[in-house]
Amino acid sequence: MIGISANAALYEAALFLFGLVFGSFGNVVIWRLPRGESLAHPGSHCPNCGSPIAWYDNVPLISWMVLGGKCRGCKQPIPLRYPLVELLSGVLWFLAGLRFGMTPTAVAAIAMFYLLLLLAFIDVDTMRLLNSLVGSLAAVGVAGSAVSQFTHVKIVPFATGASGLLGQPLVASAAGALVAAVPIFALGFVYSRIRKAQGYGFGDVKLLAAIGLYLGLYSLVALFAAVLLGSAYGIASAVRSGQGGQHKFPFGPFIAAGAVVATLFGPELWSWYSGLVHLAG
Repeated sequence: MIGISANAALYEAALFLFGLVFGSFGNVVIWRLPRGESLAHPGSHCPNCGSPIAWYDNVPLISWMVLGGKCRGCKQPIPLRYPLVELLSGVLWFLAGLRFGMTPTAVAAIAMFYLLLLLAFIDVDTMRLLNSLVGSLAAVGVAGSAVSQFTHVKIVPFATGASGLLGQPLVASAAGALVAAVPIFALGFVYSRIRKAQGYGFGDVKLLAAIGLYLGLYSLVALFAAVLLGSAYGIASAVRSGQGGQHKFPFGPFIAAGAVVATLFGPELWSWYSGLVHLAG
């Protein structure tokens, strides 16, 4: 048992460290991809003075703390979001390994978490969900579901929550995409007809469909969590700004958060909710 626990701890620590490294690259993607810039050239540099960043000043989290959150050259503050993205990436990789262990499912969860992290921060910056990243997310989900269907190696969806036809990976993924995307699409359509203005963007619909591929029927948990979190934030922001119902904000981060919640706790939350409904009945 000691050996197993030690191996598990080493595995999860390695995932955290790899997540930090990929989080550092994620900062590059978040900044450059929406602007159509190369992800490879030029190398990492200070956004204020343009000075190249040496490798020893580009160690995830550590360099930011050693430098006191400032550029070595111009001494201007380095935004907190840079170490935040690195830390979130490391934590998400760690949680995927903790939830699914040393399995192909963990790899798919890591891919989903990482792409969602990039999409969330890009949406905050630009109010856009890039088709290239949403398409990559969907492609990994479809590939994982197809491999699961034809090889019987469990990858995607993470949990089907059903038996029979809906227990088949490809069917469960397709059903998850539909139940996640259709309600938001319908709500946005009705809103646009009534208010003569766009509600939810179609990018949100596509992102929910892509997430549904991974979560199957548990995408309902992700949708509920996203709407709950987004509504709470939207109401609070509207009250603070005094803009009432016209306040706009990116919904992508809340979709991403809902997907993480559903991935880590979907079956448990569904069982808890079903128990409440049963008791109420």
